Amino acid sequence: MSPDLEIAAELASQAPTTDYDGFAEAYATETESNLINGYYTRPAILDLAGDVTGRRVLDVGCGAGPLFESLRDRGAIVTGIEPSAKMLELARRRLGDTAILQQADLNDPLPFPDNAFDDAIACLVLHYLEDWTAPLAELRRVLVPGGRLIVAMNHPLVYLLEHPDGSYLTTHEYAVDYTFSGQKVKLTHWHRPLSSITSAFTEAGFRIAVISEPPPAPEAHELFPEQVKTADSAFVCFLFFVLEAA
Repeated sequence: MSPDLEIAAELASQAPTTDYDGFAEAYATETESNLINGYYTRPAILDLAGDVTGRRVLDVGCGAGPLFESLRDRGAIVTGIEPSAKMLELARRRLGDTAILQQADLNDPLPFPDNAFDDAIACLVLHYLEDWTAPLAELRRVLVPGGRLIVAMNHPLVYLLEHPDGSYLTTHEYAVDYTFSGQKVKLTHWHRPLSSITSAFTEAGFRIAVISEPPPAPEAHELFPEQVKTADSAFVCFLFFVLEAA
């Protein structure tokens, strides 16, 4: 069997998952400085967040802590939550014992009082969730009035481009194959059309302040010339929002 067929067979035999414990180290290594995470998603989030000096920020799904670290370096008072125990172990190793980190799942009530944060950041989190009602209500609860929820999630157009025969207008589960530092993983995502996404945000008590489809960071053109060929080349991957708590 050829190597490509062996990889395909291995992926086909895997059940889709949202549990990062089994590949946390591979994921953290792969996404530290790759194009999608290191030179696209995190720079875009930091740009949308702007000046966070002194702001209390909840990093939702903080993973191994790279965004937490960047926010802290910019003067934010950061709290990280993450469902994966292994990811939290890596974050603790990276951030030190003084970092405020808790194991928590966005499907459950958050372990914080009302109005505890000025900002919450859900970076590549929401597309793993089937039902957004309770998670968005909890995020709204822990934000001060006028606080911001900054979101990065799968762009619904990408689903349509990759699944031209799929149902764009319905919310449904699908699986995506990834390779993180050589480890093959099949992850479960939930597709939502744009209208469902925006309705969920407004029904949860948020005002949509920004919808962004940013380019990669400027240095990505030199670091990844085959993937980012020109300064104005199309680069559609994730969709970014800044939401204000009403």
